[in-house]
Order: sequence, then structure tokens, then C-alpha cells
Amino acid sequence: MDYDVIVAGGGVAGTLAAAAAAKGGAKVALLDRNQENEIGKKTNWGWVCGDAVAEDHIKFVEKELNVSFGKPELNLKVGGVYVISPSMKKKVMFEGAGYSLNRPEFARKLLSIAKKEGVYYFPKTEVEGPLLDGDRVVGVFGKNEENKHFELRAKLVIDALGMASTLRRRLPKNEFIENDVDIHDIESTGRYIMEFEKVEENDYYYDPKNAIIHLNQVMAPGGYGWVFPKEGNIVNIGIGVEKASIELRNKKLNKKDTLHSLIDQYVDWNKAIKRKEITKDDNNGKGYWSVSVRRQQESLVYNGYMGAGDSMSMPNPISAGGIGPAIVAGVLAGEVAAEAVANNDTSIEGLWEYNLRYNEKYGKKTAALEAFRVYLQSLNNDLIDYGMEHFVTEEEAIQMSYGITPEISFSSALKKAISGLANINAFKNLVYVVGKMKELNNLYQRYPKSPREFTQWKEEVQGIMRDVKERFKPNPV
Repeated sequence: MDYDVIVAGGGVAGTLAAAAAAKGGAKVALLDRNQENEIGKKTNWGWVCGDAVAEDHIKFVEKELNVSFGKPELNLKVGGVYVISPSMKKKVMFEGAGYSLNRPEFARKLLSIAKKEGVYYFPKTEVEGPLLDGDRVVGVFGKNEENKHFELRAKLVIDALGMASTLRRRLPKNEFIENDVDIHDIESTGRYIMEFEKVEENDYYYDPKNAIIHLNQVMAPGGYGWVFPKEGNIVNIGIGVEKASIELRNKKLNKKDTLHSLIDQYVDWNKAIKRKEITKDDNNGKGYWSVSVRRQQESLVYNGYMGAGDSMSMPNPISAGGIGPAIVAGVLAGEVAAEAVANNDTSIEGLWEYNLRYNEKYGKKTAALEAFRVYLQSLNNDLIDYGMEHFVTEEEAIQMSYGITPEISFSSALKKAISGLANINAFKNLVYVVGKMKELNNLYQRYPKSPREFTQWKEEVQGIMRDVKERFKPNPV
């Protein structure tokens, strides 16, 4: 073997996995297709994301790797994330304090941490697939800096290549890792990083101290718009849309909008910020990408293989935020990888501890969040408005945003001032989905302790999710 661990992909999850594995004593190679000063860059457009991360996740990596973050990579501290109703009359806290990142600087900071831990770094290296020995991953192959074929072997490969990972999609068919992501579990996203002139004090449109999410099925069908502040008069502004929802919306409204046209309309709609110009820093001002909005893969490991970040569908199903779970997964994957190499056991059984740790730290809430996301996509603006105003208290909304199931029951309907028979079915649907969220949370509280218990558990999870998706179809307008 050339290395103990090969990490494919230099994004947040990959770079942190490499650093953590090396810190644990493993000999680690980090392979990334970009040049060094652009490590982790997703596309020619740049590091396409909302740039937001919770403060708790930054503290987690600081503690685990004994590092510290500050300026310039942590661009702006924000108090929280607020969700705004379609009518612009209701605002609810979604997540707590966090940071708006300078994403390119954050990527370079993570690389410096990995290098200090002794990681062997290979830029301009394209990973095209796994090397296999029967049902075991034993390395990777691809094109090197000179565009020549290479093969590199290791005791363990960590896949951090993103949602379209060539490693995951080329694994042998197995019951642990799904090769593909269902198109209905994918959101198309786009964002601009813009310098602007502030023309109106209205924190429902722009808040210099908090991130904002707009729920609006006409402006962002099946998804939402976001306005995330940065230091100075800079903002990360964008939308996410779901394929079936935008098609239904266009058909009912006789429109031909695309993701690109909807972003431009959303930017023009924002009356608090005007005279906007796309920034040119790091050629990162404008970009489009796809992100999964489902629970993470039920298992994150296979023989000789681990996955972290977008390659394992880890972004939050409600917010599509991927930096936080990538941080958690990267660190935990690297730590377990080093332990597995030291124990000379990189089989599914030897790597199973990663599943348990990630589930406990972050993953146990995401299936419930996916169920709630499917439910939200079935609501039009009027129902979202009414639900935020009457069905759910602010405390309950916060609980659901974290995947916690509040005690919503039919008896509470009377206390929430339901007016008119037309809304009773809507309330029944809310009670139904909260019940399913509770079932999923209970299932993930008893995540399988070993691979032997996995298949039956996975079938239970998938059965509940099928029921939810069958009941709630996209219905944006």
C-alpha cells in the first residue's frame, strides 16, 4: 500500500478528514483536482454555497484538532438564521449563532491545518474511480497533474468528492451504500456574492446581524431564497428550487422560468438592497450547483471505504446547509480512519464506529428533517402563511427545524385558533408528518450497533419515507 489513508476531494469534509487521520497517526494522501490556492473549489464559478456555518461546528473542529479560526476565514459573526413567511408578516428563528465565511480563505486555512499534521497533498489530481479487490476498495485511479493515468493504493479510502462522486457511483452494488441520489431529493441552487447599497431599514429583506431565509413557493418553488450578510455591504444572496416544483409552478402560472431567471427576479425583488454588483474576489462571485436534501446515506461505510460530506448526502434537508455536517463528518471520519488503520481492520465492521459517532453527533435528526421538507414542498404560500401564523408556535417551529418533534395533537388544534373547515385537513397533515418525524427519530435513536442489524433497520426507515412521499406531492401554487 502507498498510504494508510487516501482522501479524495479537498473540500471541507475531505481536508478535515485528512487532517484528523494524520493527527491520529495515519500516513495520509489528500487528492484534489484544483490548483493549491483554489483547493476545494466546486466549479469554474467558485466555491458555490451559502457560506454559513453554525458556531457550534466551528467550536467542534477547534476542540477536536486543537486549532483556532478567526479573520479572514470567519468573515462575519451572525446572531442566527430567521425564516420569513411568504406574506412577509411572520419571522421565526431557525438556527442559532454562526458565521458567514470567506469560503476561499476558509478552504486555504483547512489545507494549512492538514499540511501541519503531515498530510501529503496532491493538487491538480482528478480521481475517476476506485481500485477494487473483490468487494473491497483498495485505492483510487485517475489523471494526475500531467493528465496521465495514475493508480494509488491505500488501506482505506475516504470519499469526499461531492454529490456526483465518481467513487460512490462506481462501488459494487451493495446493501450499505447507494450509488445514486434520486433526482427528487436534489435541489438546484445558485447564488451571487454582491456588493450593494443599502436603501431601506427592513430586516425582513436584509439584516446585517442575522441570516434570512424566505419561504415563497412562487419565487423559489420547492425551496427557498436566502440573504446572508457579510462584512461591509456584501451579501450572499441566492435561491434553491426543486425540479418537479418549478415545472408545476411554471405550468400553472404559464411561465418559463429557470433557476437563473428566478435568482435575478429574487435579487430585483429585494427592496432593502439596490445597485448590486457581483464581486470579483477569487472569481467567486456567481455560481450554480446541485445539492441533495435527503437524510444522509443510512450507512457511510463499506469495505475499505468511508464517505463524508456531500458524497454521502449530508446537507441539512431543510436548509441545504452542508458546511456544518461536512465539518462534523470530516473530523469523525478521519479519527475513526486512524483508529481502524491502527487496528488493522478497515472492513465494514471495523469502520462501523463512524456510523455510530456521526449518527449521534448530527445524523440522527436528518431523516425527520427530510420528512418535514417533503411536507413543506406540498404546501402553497397560503398554507405556509396560515401554518406559521396559527398551527405552530415559535418554540415548536424551532424544535422542528432541529429535527425535534414537538407534541402537536388534535386537542391542541382548538387552542391554536383554527378558523374554518378548510384548514382542518392542513392541520391533520401537520399532525401526520410530525408523527412520522417522531417514528424516524425513534428509529435513529436505536441506530444498528453492527452491520448485522442494518438491513432490517434500513427497510423500516425507507418504508416510512415512502409513506411520507406518497402522501405529500409537490404543490407550489
